[in-house]
Amino acid sequence: MKMLNLFIVSDSIGETGELVAKAAISQFRPGLQHTKLKRFTHIDSMDHIKEITALAKEQNACILYTLVQHDMREAIVTYCKKYDLQCVDLIGPVISLLEKKLDEKPFEEPGLVRKLDEDYFKKIEAVEFAVKYDDGRDPRGLLQADIVLIGVSRTSKTPLSQYLANKRYKVANVPLVPEVEPPEELFQIDPLKCFGLVITPDKLNSIRRERLIAIGLKDDASYAKIERINEEIEHFERIVNRIGCQVIDVTNRAVEETANLVINQIQQK
Repeated sequence: MKMLNLFIVSDSIGETGELVAKAAISQFRPGLQHTKLKRFTHIDSMDHIKEITALAKEQNACILYTLVQHDMREAIVTYCKKYDLQCVDLIGPVISLLEKKLDEKPFEEPGLVRKLDEDYFKKIEAVEFAVKYDDGRDPRGLLQADIVLIGVSRTSKTPLSQYLANKRYKVANVPLVPEVEPPEELFQIDPLKCFGLVITPDKLNSIRRERLIAIGLKDDASYAKIERINEEIEHFERIVNRIGCQVIDVTNRAVEETANLVINQIQQK
């Protein structure tokens, strides 16, 4: 069986080229027997192209390349012709097709797809973090979080956590109840990453009464009474003063507006 030498040439990490190469080779040699794959990554100069093609000539290798810059693709074609090498452009034809279809010029910036992937996975990770550490489920998350939200029940901690997670921030939130001592981790974190959410008693009373009705209960339960709400807010203020964190009044603010205030503070820090 003939030995097959394949060079994967990329201006990024060469992952795409290698996946295509392996998919094609598997149609002939499952397990890649008698096949040598060599990746050449972060290729960004004509000298690199010249050296790689000269080496390919010595080793009788075929070249597969994913180069987003037009002049680099032209250079590798020129040198391959010079050395009588076989080469395949894996991305150039697609870029040309899209350029004509969209009537736009490509950025020609290596590694953009990887940046997009990393951004996507950071967002997924942040959303999963917000779910895992929602409502004070595991106080260990407070030490790992980028942002910590605290407040009494129905102050939009969970919706705000999810919104910030979609901005790639890891958020944990803790409900404050007078009968329950806050976790010790809450007093170990940097106060600058902690935000207390407060709301006027009248507004909170209205929200809680609607909540009780929505779940089929009477709206005169202790949970919605002004006296109870005032007690919870006093407890909230004691905890906030102990931590030394910023307080945001969310009474007449949309989640997006509150999120912008939090993000601005975090970025300033």
